[in-house]
Amino acid sequence: MAYITKCVAVFTQQPTDLVVVAGQPVTLPCSIPGYHGMVLWLRDGMALGVNRDLSGYPRYDIVGDHSKGEYHLLIQRTEMQDDAFFECQAIQAAIRTRPARLTVLVPPEDPVIMGAPVVSLRAGDPLNLTCHADNAKPAASIIWIRNGQVLNGAMYSKTLLRDGRRESTVSTLYLSASNIETGQRITCRASNKAAPNGKDAVVTIDIQHLPLVNLSVEPQPILEGNLVKFHCSAKANPPVIHYRWAKGGSIIREVSGDTYEVIVDHSFFTEPVSCEVTNALGSTNISRNVDVYFGPRMAAEPQSLQVDQGSDAIFNCAWTGNPSLTIVWMKRGSGVVLSNENILTLKAVRQEDAGKYVCRAVVPRVGAGEKEVSLTVNGPPTISSTQTQQVLYGEKGQIKCFIRSTPPPDRIAWSWKETVLESGTSGRYTVETVSTEEGVISTLTMSNIVPADFQTIYNCTAWNSFGSDTEIIRLKEQGTSTPFSLRLAVIIGVAVGAFLALIVLMGTLAAFCCARFQRNLKGVGLAKNDIRVEIVHKDHNSARETEEHTAIKQMMVS
Repeated sequence: MAYITKCVAVFTQQPTDLVVVAGQPVTLPCSIPGYHGMVLWLRDGMALGVNRDLSGYPRYDIVGDHSKGEYHLLIQRTEMQDDAFFECQAIQAAIRTRPARLTVLVPPEDPVIMGAPVVSLRAGDPLNLTCHADNAKPAASIIWIRNGQVLNGAMYSKTLLRDGRRESTVSTLYLSASNIETGQRITCRASNKAAPNGKDAVVTIDIQHLPLVNLSVEPQPILEGNLVKFHCSAKANPPVIHYRWAKGGSIIREVSGDTYEVIVDHSFFTEPVSCEVTNALGSTNISRNVDVYFGPRMAAEPQSLQVDQGSDAIFNCAWTGNPSLTIVWMKRGSGVVLSNENILTLKAVRQEDAGKYVCRAVVPRVGAGEKEVSLTVNGPPTISSTQTQQVLYGEKGQIKCFIRSTPPPDRIAWSWKETVLESGTSGRYTVETVSTEEGVISTLTMSNIVPADFQTIYNCTAWNSFGSDTEIIRLKEQGTSTPFSLRLAVIIGVAVGAFLALIVLMGTLAAFCCARFQRNLKGVGLAKNDIRVEIVHKDHNSARETEEHTAIKQMMVS
């Protein structure tokens, strides 16, 4: 029995999930002692460079002792684009580390209180304060503080920015007239994991006679892409000096009068439009949302999953839309609805559950959207190969074994008779293994096909950490539909049968000759009828002799 042993490269250090604040350095470890091939770092599946050449990424360096197989990735100043999955690959060894998620946190920008630093209002009027903290990851939390005490009852909302990672937060604090005094200082404090101590913005309250403002929106509801009119009416003493408009906390500088007309999109549903009216004593601000009908927009994007066989797979998919939308989960290629909720749970998944899944959202009479994700199921290998494969006698022959396996197979072995071969060459036999996008192909090559090869059973077996699978393969000669061993047996049988038939034929002829000789001796008084019978009988035997002889020749030739 032949075995081949080879040194297997393994990672002694792998990158792990890390959290870092933007601007700080971080190092992702990767060590492969004794390995001297190419090493590749990938970010979200995209190659960064080979070995220590990361010339295309000036903030990235490969550090560590090369002689010890250290290829650590140093990111000198982390940025939002570094918020990704990283993995280290040893190309020649065909191994890779598990993907490590680098989470980059971003502190919020300095919070802004609309109307700060001084907010003036008329005695008896309530106070609305709006504070927004932008460009944070995760979204900033906002609290309001007065005289060292946290004020409750603030309204909180956040908006995901176009990069899909940072968020802006808006908090609106309402205070009744009986709960405020002139000269009070109110602080808006924005904080997140990147700025745990928070950043402050402060406003001072000045109670005077401010404008009384009403903001109307016409028409409502309205379909996205149509014109809407905002009208800001105010009563003020002293008279109004000017109007200021904003949307979602951002100033609309091109509008200065008491009317604002605009083509609305979905953002008007969540980002309020505010009208601020100012007189000599100060300003009054009022905000309104628009009941905009719009098609589905993704709020929480589902992620592809790779889970072990028998485990649960949970996908989460969230959409926003107006009016209320319907969510449908389906497997690609199947018309079966799996869920109508944001979350799709697949219990105890099997290999046949792997594939593409679609989360589709529909806003009736407005629009639809969908997102596709993949489910990869880790389990034992599955071998799919033709059980009878054709080769040419006397020529080089190959047997192929196709293996689908997640994770990839740890070992593939061919066995026949008392021989086991995993790779390399042994006598007439060579084993080669090639990885493709669909799976792994292991090929057993025989340098010269001999008759015994057609009578041998070949066994292809693959293993991974979840189990194994085996396929039994036989050979038949190319161009025939009958196995070599069966055809050999048929030829021998035909030859023996022909020999026996020849013996019988010769005995029949001898008996016939003896009978005729006796009739000739008696010879004398045969009637005409007897003569006719004799002639007919003789012709019949002669025809049968010719047919049997021809058949025997044909069988022998075959």
